[in-house]
Amino acid sequence: MSSHSLLNETHNPSLQSWVTSANEKGTDFPIQNLPFAVFRQQGTEQNFRGGVAIGDQVLDLAAAAKSGVFSGIAQQALEACSNDQLNDFMGMGKDAWSGLRAALSQALSEGSNAESALSSCLVAQADVEYALPCRIGDYTDFYTSIHHATSVGKKFRPDNPLLPNYKWVPIGYHGRSSSIEISGSDFKRPKGQTKAPTAETPSFGPCKRLDYELEVGIFVGKGNELGEPIALDNADNHVFGFCIFNDWSARDIQGWEYQPLGPFLSKNFASTISPWIVTTEALAPYRKSWTRDENDPQPMPYLESEANRELGAFDIQLQVKLETEKMRSAGEDAVELSQSNFTDSYWTVAQMVAHHTVNGCNLQPGDMFGSGTQSGPNPEQAGSLLELSNAGAEPISLPNGESRTFLEDGDNVIMSGWCEKEGYARIGFGFVEAKVLPA
Repeated sequence: MSSHSLLNETHNPSLQSWVTSANEKGTDFPIQNLPFAVFRQQGTEQNFRGGVAIGDQVLDLAAAAKSGVFSGIAQQALEACSNDQLNDFMGMGKDAWSGLRAALSQALSEGSNAESALSSCLVAQADVEYALPCRIGDYTDFYTSIHHATSVGKKFRPDNPLLPNYKWVPIGYHGRSSSIEISGSDFKRPKGQTKAPTAETPSFGPCKRLDYELEVGIFVGKGNELGEPIALDNADNHVFGFCIFNDWSARDIQGWEYQPLGPFLSKNFASTISPWIVTTEALAPYRKSWTRDENDPQPMPYLESEANRELGAFDIQLQVKLETEKMRSAGEDAVELSQSNFTDSYWTVAQMVAHHTVNGCNLQPGDMFGSGTQSGPNPEQAGSLLELSNAGAEPISLPNGESRTFLEDGDNVIMSGWCEKEGYARIGFGFVEAKVLPA
């Protein structure tokens, strides 16, 4: 299998759209992207419904379904996208996802005779608000960055940072889906029990070591029957797409509670996702080979295949910026804290799917995985403040004279992701941001 076998006319880098903003250099949403969200016009009581991003506009899919432009599987898919959640569409499977993508690409292309019918279906992104794209029934948080796992492990277990299972099993835990919210959903600093190393007893109060975690969110499309595992090389038929994900973390609460069962109150108070789901198909040009260090244990047969080695990784560049209250008041831009790349992940998305279901676990449309914090091999590529500030021992200096070890009230964390490669259109994920409010 080569990346070329995954490409089709929708990936053609020379495609232009009659929506002229989609042709501008540097846009996240050229015609080669076409990601999905759920939206309505801001400040109205309209029903939320599916939309696709094109340039600085949203194509209203409920309106497109009534336009008379589409037929067959694309029309059926549009009708499913007219709901206030995309679960039904996601559950239709790859033929429907791909069929709708091809039809939208054609209809939005320069010279298309659908322009007159569809131009009235466009809404400016500046005028919309978003809801969660789907009902997230279940959420699993993985731990796939070995650089993050090693760095964090050193803080808790200096002599033995990686537990013996790490290189054998894609580690994950079941997270709280009800507190996953859409970008822009500010949240209160969590409270809980903490115990200082010198204290004899724990105390209760607001978290003092609040952190972000830069992750990739992965959405399940078509599910599987209970008892029927998804084979590694079949994972693409079940993964609808990806978003950028901030899985906020209360490090001091976690330090006291996480043994023996793992995170609880330290993670269930808030998680934030970007509104747009970039489809697996849109990411085809940015797939890369995946390797495992020859000195490490090699994956067991159910986690190993030629196709996974050849194209299992996704070349997604990731960035975190911080905007403090002081910066906002002074009208200063947010500052970059770090950049990393999803290709540095120790396990692939297909391996996550195969492992999650090998025991017969049934995934359902709209279920979400977190990739785990994505940190690169270099210290400045860390995806959390815990790593960047060396667990608070080395404050980070900001250009305006402020410093941070962990997040303060009023801090706004802004994450983004994009893919670019010579010979292909650059595509992006938009942004995920949220502000920390006082406890």
